Amino acid sequence: MKRAWVLAVLFLAPCRPALAGSPEWHGLVQANYASRLGTTRRDKPPSGDFLLGEERLQLQLSGSAPKGGAGYFAKTDFFRDEVDGQADVEVREAYLSCAKGSWDLRVGRQIHTWGVGDLLFINDLFPKNYAALFSGRPMEYLKTGAGGLKTSFYSDPISLDLVATPFFEPDQLPTSRRFFVFDPFQQVTNRTESRPRHDLENTEFAARLYRPVLGFDAAFYAYRGFFRSPSMEPDSMTAPTTLTIVYPRLSAYGASLQGNAAGGVLSLEAGFYDSRQDPAGDDPVIPNSQTRFLAGYQRSPWTDFTAGLQYYGEYMCRHDRYEASLPAGFPKQDRLRQLLTLRLTQLLKYQTWRLSLFSFWSPTDEDYYFLPEAAWRVTDELTATVGANVFGGAGGTTFLGQLDKNDNLTFAMRYEF
Repeated sequence: MKRAWVLAVLFLAPCRPALAGSPEWHGLVQANYASRLGTTRRDKPPSGDFLLGEERLQLQLSGSAPKGGAGYFAKTDFFRDEVDGQADVEVREAYLSCAKGSWDLRVGRQIHTWGVGDLLFINDLFPKNYAALFSGRPMEYLKTGAGGLKTSFYSDPISLDLVATPFFEPDQLPTSRRFFVFDPFQQVTNRTESRPRHDLENTEFAARLYRPVLGFDAAFYAYRGFFRSPSMEPDSMTAPTTLTIVYPRLSAYGASLQGNAAGGVLSLEAGFYDSRQDPAGDDPVIPNSQTRFLAGYQRSPWTDFTAGLQYYGEYMCRHDRYEASLPAGFPKQDRLRQLLTLRLTQLLKYQTWRLSLFSFWSPTDEDYYFLPEAAWRVTDELTATVGANVFGGAGGTTFLGQLDKNDNLTFAMRYEF
C-alpha cells in the first residue's frame, strides 16, 4: 500500500497539460567494428574474430508546448548486427515531461546518471551495458534506459529527485556468445533466468537529495530494489544439474561531494549496500553487504590536457562467514577489493583531435583494463575513431582478468545531422 501511495504522488505531481509545438529532429549514422586480437583458431568463440560489427541509424525527436510546461523526447536506434546477421530496433529513451513552478515530471523510458565517479558507479544503480563498453561501442552506450517515473523538485536551499522503476532492467554483461568469460558452473547447461516480476511490490525506488555546501556539490542517495548483476543459484553446490539466474534484493544508502580544490576537481563518494536476502553473509551465491567508496582528483596542468586519478574500494561485511560457507575450489573474494584508475586526455589541432587513455588496475585482484582511443573530427558532422580494449590479470576468475583473451581493436565513423 505504501509503494502504491508513492507512485500516486509521482503521477499527481503538479504539471500543466499543453499541446506540443513543432518537433525538432536530430540524428546520426554510425559504423562500428571491433576485431579480436591475438587469438588462435582454436581459441575463437562462436562469433569468430569480430566482437562487434554494426551499422546504426539513430533518430532523436523532441518538442515542447507553445507556451512551455510540457514536452516530449525520443531517441531510437535502428541497427544491423553483422556478427549475428540480424537487424533490430532499440528504443533508448522515450518520455513525456511536464513542469510547473519548481516541479518537473517525466514519464517513460529514461537514462539516469548519478554520482561523481568516472566509469565507477556507487550510488548510480541504474542499468548499464558492460558488453557494449568492452566490445568498443561509444561510451554513451554504457548507460541504458528503463521505463518509469521521475519527479524533481528544485529550490535554492535544496533539490530532490525521485525515480520509480516498475520494470526491472538487469545489467548487460559479457557472455560466452562473443566473449571468453569465467563460469564456475560451465558444465551445467540446464539454466533458467528468474527476473523480478512486474509487480507493484517489486518497483524500484531511488532518491537523490542535493545542494551546495561550502562551495561543493553535495548529494545524499537512497535506493531500494535489486542487484543488477546476476547471481547463480545451483540446485546443488557439489554436483549441480540445474542453475537459476537470480537478482537478489538490495537496499543502498550513500553520499557524494564534488568541487574545486587544490587547483583541480576533488570527488568523494561512498555507499552502503544492504544485501537483504543474505543479512547473515553465509550464502556463497548471494553477494554480502558491502561498503563502497571512492576518491578522485582531476586537473588540467596545461592547455587542452586533463589528467584524473581515482581510488576505489569495496569492503565486504561478514567476510569470515563468507569464507566459511564458500565451497572448496571456488575462487575467493578479498575482504577489501581495491581499484585505481587513470584518465589522460589531450586535445590537438584546434581540438579536432582527441587522444585519450583510461586505465583500470586492481592491486588486490591483480588485473587491469586499458582503453586507448584517438578521435579525429574530420568536419563538424563527421568523426572517425580508433581505439582498443586490452584486458589482463594474474588469474582468470576476477572481473577483468577473466577477459584476458578478449583484447580487441575498434574502429568507428559517425555522421551527425
